Amino acid sequence: MDRFNTKLYLQNCYILKENERLRKKAELLNQENQALLSELKQKLAKSTASSNPKKIPDLNTSPATGGSNKHSS
Repeated sequence: MDRFNTKLYLQNCYILKENERLRKKAELLNQENQALLSELKQKLAKSTASSNPKKIPDLNTSPATGGSNKHSS
């Protein structure tokens, strides 16, 4: 029984470590996504302003749902 508990404990430690690694990776990907979205908004605003200065689309809403795509951290 002790051997089984030790095995489960080691598996749990591995899962926790992997979870932390994936959480950090997801955080970095989210930051990269936010930076790319900001860059896209700036480029879109510049191109829209030069062709039609009155209307700039809002990239924070989804046309399908009308809801916000912003994620809280």
